[in-house]
Amino acid sequence: MRDPRDPEPLSAWHRLADTAVLLDGFHALKHAVRFRAEVQVAVTTDRRAALALADELAPDVRETLDALLAEVPESTYRAFVPRPHPTAVAALAVRPPRAANLRALARTPRTAPVVVLDQPRNLGNAGAVIRLAAGFGATGVVTTGTLDPWHPTVVRGGAGLHFATAVERLAVDELPAGPVFALDPEGEDIRGLKLPDDAVLAFGSERSGLSAELRGRTDHLVSLPMRSQVSSYNLATSVAMTLFHWSAP
Repeated sequence: MRDPRDPEPLSAWHRLADTAVLLDGFHALKHAVRFRAEVQVAVTTDRRAALALADELAPDVRETLDALLAEVPESTYRAFVPRPHPTAVAALAVRPPRAANLRALARTPRTAPVVVLDQPRNLGNAGAVIRLAAGFGATGVVTTGTLDPWHPTVVRGGAGLHFATAVERLAVDELPAGPVFALDPEGEDIRGLKLPDDAVLAFGSERSGLSAELRGRTDHLVSLPMRSQVSSYNLATSVAMTLFHWSAP
């Protein structure tokens, strides 16, 4: 067990913060450890409370967290994270190599779809989608456009599950091979379709829908059932409904 008075975690944090992935909160750290992230440093304001959470919610990683977590003063913890998490736990991990993620996305035959967020704008929504995709066992999540899918707010929204699937930003012409099924109100009702395992499931931005470039790459336009006069679903809700439909027997 690391001595909570050991100054090394503090110097390590300052040395690594600019390049590492911020794991903000107990659940993000728990998931990262479960999915074999290389956690470089982890801190908390209360080791006893953090390990009690592990005993209750994640006994499978309790021993690892016991070895990783160093206790720091609350003022130090608050200096490390932009928005302190209620669990007062934070960690830094190595981002998976881009080359490894690209290999995972390109590997065929696939046993699960790739989710594409076409020019998303909302960081929290992107994180929620990554969490959903990991839960359904999707091959990966790709974003197009300017949003960084590894932004700390996205990782926070994804609860550390970036490490459970391949997450990358690509141009439309770099998308993985496979038939592209894009969600659009004018598309064919999804209830009459069987989505293949090698599908590329594309979702437009929250405000403007599919880009012209992505629409030009699309093989099938697909719509979700929705009551008339309701304008749209939340992005994460749309992804959840589509992945559930894919997973259904």
